[in-house]
Amino acid sequence: MSPAPDSRTDDEVLADTDVAVLLRYGLTQDAFRTALFGDGAVAAAVTLDRLGVLPRSLVFVAEIVRSGGLAYAAELPEPLPSPEPAAILRDWLTGAAQTTTTPEAETRAARWLAAVAEIIAMRRTTRLRQDPQERP
Repeated sequence: MSPAPDSRTDDEVLADTDVAVLLRYGLTQDAFRTALFGDGAVAAAVTLDRLGVLPRSLVFVAEIVRSGGLAYAAELPEPLPSPEPAAILRDWLTGAAQTTTTPEAETRAARWLAAVAEIIAMRRTTRLRQDPQERP
């Protein structure tokens, strides 16, 4: 049984967001773009941060998307160093690659990945300030 909505943290609510759907529609439809770069980016950051993904790993993938495209990045055997987050990211990228047909949408995807990396970095910095014993 899930907790009552008012007892869940923002992180828990955002972690339930279907990032793959937001990514597919947000890259190609203006009506979903704000949700993609808002709740979608935060939800992706929460998900990947919980799995220990470092911001620089996502920045690296963003550069791959910029230079090779979403489909190319989705086919990487290890887009991230750890298997679980790599599988999640690959799923997101694969879904987005299936609906993205313009260079502008691919550029947006790279910008979105960079935004997710920034959010993860901010979350880590905040935690470090709260608990100086935590490793960055």
